[in-house]
This record gives sequence, structure tokens and C-alpha cells, in this order.
Amino acid sequence: MNDMSINSKTMDITAPVQQEGTKAVLRSWLKSDGDVVVKDEPVVELETDKVVVEVCAPCDGILRYVMAVDTDAAPGALLGHVETSLTANVDERPSTAVSSKPEATNSSNAGDYRLSPSVRRLLAEHELDAATVSIRGTGRGGRLTRQDVLDVIAEQADSASNASIKTVVEKNQAITPDPEPVKAIQPSSTAGGPKVASLIPHSSMRRKIAEHMQKSVTVAPHVTSVFEVDFSAIIAHRKRNKEIFAKQGVNLTFTAYFIAACVEAMKASPEVNSRWHADHLEIFRDVNIGVGASLGDKGLIVPVIHQAQDLSLMGIAARLQDVTEAARNGKLKPADVQGGTFTISNHGVSGSLFASPIIINQPQSAILGIGALEKRVVVREVEGIDTFQARPMAYVSLTIDHRVLDGSQTNAWLSRFVEVLQTWSLTG
Repeated sequence: MNDMSINSKTMDITAPVQQEGTKAVLRSWLKSDGDVVVKDEPVVELETDKVVVEVCAPCDGILRYVMAVDTDAAPGALLGHVETSLTANVDERPSTAVSSKPEATNSSNAGDYRLSPSVRRLLAEHELDAATVSIRGTGRGGRLTRQDVLDVIAEQADSASNASIKTVVEKNQAITPDPEPVKAIQPSSTAGGPKVASLIPHSSMRRKIAEHMQKSVTVAPHVTSVFEVDFSAIIAHRKRNKEIFAKQGVNLTFTAYFIAACVEAMKASPEVNSRWHADHLEIFRDVNIGVGASLGDKGLIVPVIHQAQDLSLMGIAARLQDVTEAARNGKLKPADVQGGTFTISNHGVSGSLFASPIIINQPQSAILGIGALEKRVVVREVEGIDTFQARPMAYVSLTIDHRVLDGSQTNAWLSRFVEVLQTWSLTG
């Protein structure tokens, strides 16, 4: 039992008050109950559908759990405490009441990886070596997360036999191994029924994305308008300026042009940059544009370019580069995905010409879709004569919440968006 001086105080560890997207879940404690912690040391991980957040100790002292792993953590929720003694009369030995197991017994150096108790427990239960698995770490600073371990378990189960599967059931409790040996999935016994190849457990992020998307289509009537845009002007501008940007360490992408054009289009139809409330419409001054970034099979994350209306094309491109790299490396901060007022889905990067409806990122009022760029034959009038020309074209769509916007506002926004891109040499 820890010996605490009577001159002691307790400081709370709470979930961030500002939280983007769906509810957070306490994914893992990074230190054990009763451990000595220091101020600003990460002690607990929260996970939403968009980002994993590390919450740090508010002061030096002894960590005490309040909230259990896999519990929903509302904004401002109490996660734990740090007990600190004014006379420093603290027994620094960890509490013996901790319910986590020691590091994997088959790994002599597992302690070198700053593993959370839930990750250590999972490694031990499945006889995995942290040194081998650590190369897959997607957590902050390359740290191994529980999902990384689950991915390895699934891969190993699949490679053992084409018909074998390691089914992981994860509910509102810590993951525990199935006491029965893993059995191969047998083909369906129903006459003419499909044969099962494998069962893939949903990740926490995938479940939360599903909940968020279902909520969006339930509360908002979706309507989509489609225009097409000629990329000739921005291709020429990018060709002239790409090297200039590169000398300043900035990669000039088409997405930077899209963001800048969105800012201008908001002036034609400000209601697009808004949020619906039961008794009023909230129109924002700041144009905070989220750009969807794929994380492969794990899902999608939407980093935000804040106050894009105050940025130049250079500023937009630089900020976009920063958050894109952070998303790919798993280093996004909570603020990087918060406060979005509008979203761009650049689905064309994977070859899609058109997608409808692109589901609105609630509680926003609209989302822009950019299709794949391809050369198409179009009719252009030259000196009064119609001519056929090959132009770099793409379909662009605006899916709107029909409670907020009507067709005239939607088309006014798209018209201005297209006009800005097609006249960039004059306006950019």
C-alpha cells in the first residue's frame, strides 16, 4: 500500500473538452495504476474515429485510475488522478493491485518499447515478441498499439491455413484469448450457399466511421449536383510555379488549388459554410476545410486547413503538406482534425470518375467531391467556329444537406468554384 503524507493533493486527468467527430473511447493506459509519473508524460490513450489522442499527467506524482479501458470518454470526463505529496513522502513502488500482466515472457527486451498494459497483455497471451512486432508500430513515435498487435495476430492466423481464422471479439472489456483452440472455418453446409473465406474483426476506427456515416444519412437529406471542370489553367499555373514552391520546401498540389477555389466559392453561397440547428442556421466566417486522407484498410482521417480564407496559395500548400505528412505518419494532433466547416473528398486519386452521394461530414452542411482527371474531347468555340479539343477534365460534385441548401445555392457555389479554377491565370 502506498504511503502518502497527510500533506497531499490530487490533480485530475480529464478527456479533452474539444473533441471532433464521434465519442472517444479510453483505449489504453500507458502507465500502471500506482506508477510514479512526471508532468507532461503521456499516461492514457483515447481513440476516436479520426485520431488517437495521448493525455498527459498534469503534475508529478502517483497515477490512479478512475476510468476503465474500453469505456466511452465524454469531453471533460474524469479519466484518473495524480496524487502528489507536498513533502515528497511517497513510496514509489507500483501498486500490487494492477490487473495487467507483465511484459511478454518470451521477449527479454519487451520493456524497451514503452508498451501500454493492454498491449503487453495481448503480446503475452498470444506469445508474441515485441521486438518482432514493433516494426509495425503506428502509434505516436512509432509505438506499438493494440490494433497493430491485432493485425499481426490476424495475419498469422491467416497464413497458418487458408481456411483458418483468428476471430477476435472485442466488446466493452479487455480482449482475452479464446480458451478453445482456433478452428478452421468450414464451407457452408447449406446447399448452394456461399463458402466462407475468412472473418475480419472490425477495428474501433471502422466501427466509429460506420456510426458517423449512418448518423449523417439519417439526419440529413442528401442531394448532389454535378459540374465538370477544365484543369488547363491550373495545370499551366502549376507548371510555371511548382519549382518556385519547391525551393521553399513546399509541394504545390492540385488540392491546394481546390481549397483556394472553395474559399472563393463560399463568397457566392455563404450558406455552404454553415451548420444546421433546430431554430437557426449558423454561418461561419472562418473557412476551415477538411481534406479526406485514406489510411488504407484502417479507414479515413480528415485533417483540417484552418482559416483558409486568410491564406495564400503558398500558405495553403504548406499547411496541406504538413497535415498530410502528419496523417501518413500517425502524428496528427487533436487540433489538426477539429473545427472543420467544410470537407473535400478527392476520390479521383484512386480512379473514380464520379461518386454519389458522398456522405456529408456531420455537422457540416456540404461536401465537395473531385473525380479523376482525364483527357476528354470537348467542344470549344474559336473565332465563332465550334472546334473539338482534347482537354484535361474532371467531374466535381457538391453534396448538400437539403435542410440547409437549395439547388440555386448549390449551383451558384459550384459555378463559382469551376470559374475560379478555369480562369486561374487571371485570378490566381
